[in-house]
Amino acid sequence: MGLISRRRFLQLSALTGSALAFGDIADQILGRTLDRGVVHAADPIKGAEPIKIGILDPLSSPYKTSSIHDVHGATVAVDLYNKRGGVLGRPISILEADDASNVQTAIKAATKLIKDDHVDFLMGTFNGDVALAVSDLAKQENKLFMVTGAHVMDLTGARCNSHTFVFMPNARMMARAVAPHIVKAYGNRFYTITADTVDGKSALQAMTEALTAQGGTAAGGFTTPFGTTDFVPALTEAKAAKPNVIILNLYGWDLVNALKAYTKMDLGKEKIGVGGMIGGEQIGRPLGYANNAGIWGLIWDPKINTEGSKKFIQGVIDKYNHTPTSRCYLGYAAMTQILEAIQRAGTTDTAAVIKALEGHEFDGLKEGRSYFRAWDHQHVQDVLVGQAYGKELGLGHYKILATVAGDSVAGTQDQSECKL
Repeated sequence: MGLISRRRFLQLSALTGSALAFGDIADQILGRTLDRGVVHAADPIKGAEPIKIGILDPLSSPYKTSSIHDVHGATVAVDLYNKRGGVLGRPISILEADDASNVQTAIKAATKLIKDDHVDFLMGTFNGDVALAVSDLAKQENKLFMVTGAHVMDLTGARCNSHTFVFMPNARMMARAVAPHIVKAYGNRFYTITADTVDGKSALQAMTEALTAQGGTAAGGFTTPFGTTDFVPALTEAKAAKPNVIILNLYGWDLVNALKAYTKMDLGKEKIGVGGMIGGEQIGRPLGYANNAGIWGLIWDPKINTEGSKKFIQGVIDKYNHTPTSRCYLGYAAMTQILEAIQRAGTTDTAAVIKALEGHEFDGLKEGRSYFRAWDHQHVQDVLVGQAYGKELGLGHYKILATVAGDSVAGTQDQSECKL
């Protein structure tokens, strides 16, 4: 596998960042047209029945660009296994389905994957309400479900179940990691802008708890509909409250549009900072070449210098000619753990694969420990904190401020409502 030059890597990074900020251009730059429902398999093993993984993602919603990358990462993992002969002598196939960020659509799509397409396992989702609904269905249908993008705390809390594992750090983990850095950088008076979704409310709860624990004081808040394009009214009210920092409990195009308005209104010049529980690669572009584009919790970053991370980065570059994003990371690493668990179990039987995952420690492509807690199925892992910039900083748009060990922010069993 050939290594590309640093100059070429940064050219691709710039292209990908623009694509993430400006929507459907992403498909053109990444060189891929999404074929809904198409089975993907590289170098299939002749005569063997494929192991089928159904991926549910919001491929037609304000989260769609990020979801494309979830599939990219998963496909790179599947290709690597198929080129080595598959798992248990069987090829791996991916079936994609669009949940459209809608519970009814998601249940219909997941049911089709299970009943008609006969998938062995489910993974994906981004919205919390969609993830919770699919989690219930997966248990009912005796299918393991690996959540890649949703962070709502109920998934490994009050509504946890035996068939669902959560690869994403939950909202409380992300908020506890980033809050001290936001308060240190900007001050303790915060104003929140929150999407009117399960995800937004989960982020609001987690960030309010974490900031308050750091001595923070809420100056007010504003709730916006999912898919909002005009954030000027919300930011005007935020400015009037005279906070030190505006916390954006948003993601995808909602976050992009909010940051565009923040920049247009020159709130940075008013000494009002910006940040939140979770940021992505789309942070930099809307803010142009700002010196400081806020402080955010991060799932993964391409500057993580481990052998597993470098192998993953190269795999995405080789297949898609773009810098891996955190969503690529989630798709790749989550798919890898499903396939490794099947290999350890020696079977695709749901109960056996669940047992193979519970308590298992693995290479999470980060510096610290990665493992699935047996008692709530949460992936405990490092959470990164980054200061975002509107220009490339070697790889990506973030200066890494801290790597926070998962055990220090994940909470304990005594603090959890999960009863598997």
